[in-house]
Amino acid sequence: MKKAHIGSEFDDFLEQESPLAECEASAFRRVVTWQIEQEMKRCRISRAKLASRMKTNHTTLDRLFAEDETPITLQLLERAALALGRKLKVELA
Repeated sequence: MKKAHIGSEFDDFLEQESPLAECEASAFRRVVTWQIEQEMKRCRISRAKLASRMKTNHTTLDRLFAEDETPITLQLLERAALALGRKLKVELA
């Protein structure tokens, strides 16, 4: 680590050393996916049942829960939320 970063904010480091927006997008995806999984557990809904409610196949749903950085759309997240009786809320801060 460069001495210039000692005592700086972590976000400042990310802005200079790596793409902050990519990190935040990845974190957002992980949080929302985790929330979907928690709601599935709470409602005792399997992935197969969720896929059926979303009118999609298991391959599409597998992309949603993939551990890697497989791209997904906000539309897919919204469909999953609606299938669980919830709404996806995205806002500018």
